[in-house]
Amino acid sequence: MAFELPALPYAQDALEPHITANTLSFHHGKHHNAYVTNLNNMLGDAAGNSEADLIKVMNDSAGDASKAGIFNNSAQIWNHTFYWHSMKPNGGGAPTGDLAAKIDATFGSLDKFKEEFKAACIGQFGSGWAWLVVEGGDLKIVKTLNADCPLVHGQTPLMTCDVWEHAYYLDFQNRRPDYAQTFLDSLVNWDFAAANLAKA
Repeated sequence: MAFELPALPYAQDALEPHITANTLSFHHGKHHNAYVTNLNNMLGDAAGNSEADLIKVMNDSAGDASKAGIFNNSAQIWNHTFYWHSMKPNGGGAPTGDLAAKIDATFGSLDKFKEEFKAACIGQFGSGWAWLVVEGGDLKIVKTLNADCPLVHGQTPLMTCDVWEHAYYLDFQNRRPDYAQTFLDSLVNWDFAAANLAKA
């Protein structure tokens, strides 16, 4: 069976006024969907239909130059699906419990974490992603270029911010710093990050 475009976990207009329905219609409906279509065309009858299948395809093709297209499309499907869940309507605020404690222990404070995460978003040259991950039991902020994904580097993602221009350009134009700040202040889904930490 073929991979299918995962549904958004909220309505297209649910993140307004921060991210508009117009942006999500293009980002989810066009960009994300194109990765699904491309991967199915590349894999044919070998395509899967579950997250486990998708991760296997991604891991099996990572680092193999002859399978770069398969990796790029499978990783972008996974990255985008993870990104949608990294946000929620009326998001932002502050984490609680174990996640809050680990952020304070690692970065010194939530404000310091936000400062470093925003710097990662801004500092990712060109297209890519900023991530909060767990590696070896420790929290880290990492950046990945293009379709690269922490899963193939032995890291467990907790949440991510997409800094490809198509993620924010219709709403923020070239103001990536404003988009990153809005993501942290009004969109980030700390419950999702905490649940991923609990499984790490």
